[in-house]
Order: sequence, then C-alpha cells, then structure tokens
Amino acid sequence: MIRGMTGFGVAQFAFGKIKGTIEVKSVNHRFFDLAFYLPVGFGVVEGKIRDVLSKVLIRGRVTVSLKIQDRPGQQAVFNEELIHEYLKHAKSIEKKYRLTNNLTLADLIRMPGVVDVRDAVVDPSILWPAIERALKSAVKSLEVMRAREGKSLVVDISDKLKKMTDRLKSIEKRSLEILRNRQKNLKPEEFSSFQKSIDVNEEVARFHHYIEEMRLLLKDGKQAGKKLDFIAQEMQRETNTLGSKLQDDLVTNAVIALKSKIEKIREQANNIE
Repeated sequence: MIRGMTGFGVAQFAFGKIKGTIEVKSVNHRFFDLAFYLPVGFGVVEGKIRDVLSKVLIRGRVTVSLKIQDRPGQQAVFNEELIHEYLKHAKSIEKKYRLTNNLTLADLIRMPGVVDVRDAVVDPSILWPAIERALKSAVKSLEVMRAREGKSLVVDISDKLKKMTDRLKSIEKRSLEILRNRQKNLKPEEFSSFQKSIDVNEEVARFHHYIEEMRLLLKDGKQAGKKLDFIAQEMQRETNTLGSKLQDDLVTNAVIALKSKIEKIREQANNIE
C-alpha cells in the first residue's frame, strides 16, 4: 500500500505516580531522519525509540517528543549511618560525663544531615516498557494518517497518468496526419527521409511503458517514492525528444502538457514513502 510521509500520532503512558505523553510527527524527506525532544536524562532511550520506528518507517523527517506531566514529589531520605554515629557519640558522652540521655527521635531529625529532602528521580529504564507501549500506539495513529495520504496521492497520480496517455494518443494521431499531408507533396525518397526524421514510435512506446510501470508501483506500494521520481525523469527525456522531432503547434501544446504533468508527479513522489 502506498503511504505518504505526513502523519501525527500521540499516546499517553503511566507508571505508578508518573504520567507522560509521547508524540510522533513526520513530514516528507528523502531519507529516514529522526529528531528527539526528550526530558533531561532520557537520552538513554533514544536508541530504543529508533529501533521501534525504523521497523515501520522507511522515509520521512520524524520528530519524537516525550513529556512527563506528573511525577512523584520530593522524597525524604534518612542517613542511617549518620544517625548511628550521633547515637554512638551520645552514648559515649552520656557515660563519660554521667549525663542523662534525653535524646529523642525529634532531636535526631533536627540534627544536620540526618534528613535529606530530594526531588524524586524518574528512571527512564524503568519507564521504558510503558513508553514503548505508548510509542507503538502513537506510531499506529501516524501510520493511519500516512496511509490516508497515500490513497489521495494514488488517485491524483493515476489521474495524471490517464491524461498523459490521452496526450500521447493525440501526438500519435497528429504524427500520422503530418505524414499523410507531407506525402502528397514529397517524392518517395524525400518522404522516406522525412518519415524517419519524425518517427516517434520508439519514444511513444517507451513512454507508455513508463506509464504502466508507474501504475504497477502504485499498486505494489513498496517504497515507491524514489522509483516514481526516477521514472518521471525518464519520461522527461522522452518528452524532450518528442518535442524536438515533431515541430508542430498541436504537438508542442501536448508536450508542454506532458511536462507539466511529469513535474507534478515528481512533486507528489517526494511525498510518497
């Protein structure tokens, strides 16, 4: 199936108190070009994201954006080693100076370094399974959009191919008319030479072949963009030859129309994966 390269997909993920969103966008590009917008510390998952996307996307400039909306708040971390040191020294002082030990938990908590309040750390490796599920869901949505665009492009290119076929038929018809008209006024040997000079059968046959090749690509739908562009270049060469061999107003108009259609097909091929 022919696919375009413009698409968008978004999905949410959650792991415990952590919630986030991942977005995947793509536009046309000659190759597979991937850009990331990830939270600080999430660079470790870039390779995993690339592996997921490269299995389903062949061409396009793809942007992946990951955002964490909700995360755990601050965490209180108790330094038990330091608490042990405080208590050990307290007992030593109590014994040495025969003091009463009235040290309470509240006293310990207020001592420097016993309690450290830190922002909760989000570990990308722990989050990855949830992120991966969301990523695959977002990519499915993106693929749906690219498939819809592909259908529209097939319709548009197919219409242009039909019109090009009609133009070729008009050129073939006009070529025969020119021959009949000139045959009346030329000697046999002169006519034979003239006939060879304006013979466009090979160019027209190749052009029809290229049209059929394009139609097959549109049906096959596997990485057709670059192939369509290559065939369009070959069509352009045949069109130039047709215009140079048949110096005629009707043919010139048909050649101009063919060139216009070819250029538009090349533009559309740049939007096909």
